[in-house]
Amino acid sequence: MSKQTNRPGIIQEVLEVKEKTFVTPHYIRVTLTGENVIKFAGATVGAHNKIFIPPAGLNEIHFPKIDFEKRQLIHAPENVRPSVRTYTHRGFDAAKNEMYIDFVAHGENGPASAWALHCKKSDVLGVAVKEDKEELYPRADWYLLVGDATAIPVLATILASLPAHTKGKCIIEVHGKEDEQALETKANIDIYWLYNPNPETSGILAQEVRKIAFPDTSRFAYVAAEFSMVKEIRSYLRKEMNWKQEEVSAYSYWKAGISEDHSAVERHNENEEV
Repeated sequence: MSKQTNRPGIIQEVLEVKEKTFVTPHYIRVTLTGENVIKFAGATVGAHNKIFIPPAGLNEIHFPKIDFEKRQLIHAPENVRPSVRTYTHRGFDAAKNEMYIDFVAHGENGPASAWALHCKKSDVLGVAVKEDKEELYPRADWYLLVGDATAIPVLATILASLPAHTKGKCIIEVHGKEDEQALETKANIDIYWLYNPNPETSGILAQEVRKIAFPDTSRFAYVAAEFSMVKEIRSYLRKEMNWKQEEVSAYSYWKAGISEDHSAVERHNENEEV
């Protein structure tokens, strides 16, 4: 995609699967490579990007094109059109020419999960990332990090980069104890794992947030999870606990019972309101 005036550039490439690893029983890490992986070296790890998943039986990516005059995307024909999903890359290694993307394995009921479960070496995936650097969080003395399994890449990135003097709590919901991961941090952050084999029918993240006694210091919350959970936690922090707008970043990654395509507008509006 070409650059457009006053808009960040987009790095867009077709990458190949080099390796696939089950980090936990319900968490897959796909290692991607390709001659142009180095182009992603300056992109922010943990920031949102787009992946383009080819239709079953096709191992090539047909990216949409941009009609700048009409300000619209021109998509490929239906039979070769990739499914587009929002993800965050987990890491990048320039020396190895590798990018890492983690997928929650929740069966065949979604194109990303199905692709990750079945992908093999040399299978292709389209990746598009904003060129500009992005700040994931502001400076603060105390942090609240909350998310479900889909948020582990960004929460792990934040945890690894927090200064040693900071404190806080991190609450992550996963399928079960077998899906806990070793997350590194120099900060004094208490990490709590919540177990829920049915993430579409639970409100335990919001319940745990309500139990926290917040310190009287500079603070920041990063929340990323299912739509209704994000909305409830954001409302609690902003309206009941009187956190300021700049103290909360809340992102709805998915909506229970609705595909990403059909929930995109509602989730986007909620994220924009934040």
